[in-house]
Amino acid sequence: MDIFEQLTLFVISLIANLFSALAGGGAGLLQLPALLFLGLPFGVALATHKVASVFLGLGATARHLRSSEFNLKFSIFILATGLPGVVLGASIILQIDDRISQGLLGILTLGLGLYSWFKPELGQVLSERNRDLPGLVMGGLVLFFIGALNGSLTSGTGLFVTLWLVRWFGLDYKAAVAYTLILVGIFWNGSGAITLGILGNIEWSWLPALILGSLIGGYLGAHFAIVKGNKLVKRSFEVITILVGVSLIIKSLA
Repeated sequence: MDIFEQLTLFVISLIANLFSALAGGGAGLLQLPALLFLGLPFGVALATHKVASVFLGLGATARHLRSSEFNLKFSIFILATGLPGVVLGASIILQIDDRISQGLLGILTLGLGLYSWFKPELGQVLSERNRDLPGLVMGGLVLFFIGALNGSLTSGTGLFVTLWLVRWFGLDYKAAVAYTLILVGIFWNGSGAITLGILGNIEWSWLPALILGSLIGGYLGAHFAIVKGNKLVKRSFEVITILVGVSLIIKSLA
């Protein structure tokens, strides 16, 4: 790539990851289509995007760990239930036509954004719930399913984790976004990147610009989320979720 294309990748990555870190997901809305538009095949673009997304998690982590408190047992639970789904999803995505699943995912994502929009008090106050065995089993099964989507379709599935942590486990938006960016951003996306890298290919020459944009965008987005609080994070989540949903529906019809 020439210097102009690298600069274009950096700017796209910076913007995509800033809003993703603010909303708790959605970097694939801009970043993955940009890689496809610039000429990468879908499997290579997906694997390359996954690697870059790990650095979104690292950038956000650098900011969140300074001001957020994390429950270690709950973090391990999210990883233990979600990671097997990520590996499963990444293992099968390169072998199937994803247009139908993208359309269905788009409809569901759009529905999540509208649901949050019409629930103004949702996720504004931390109120932990469903931490008993039945609640954890149900919550873990849904996280496994979201993990499978994360490993396969990448665009906006972090948003699913964010809303599920808010709706089912009672986290506020700011806390849910922090968990999503650190655990999904680093560990889920890292597992997906490794699996896709083994089964497919990664365009290593494109990664420096993507990684730099992911790190800076992740840090800045996390900073704004912490400083501005739940109201801005919730509204950002809703806008990004609706855009991701519409984008996936359009992509499935193309």
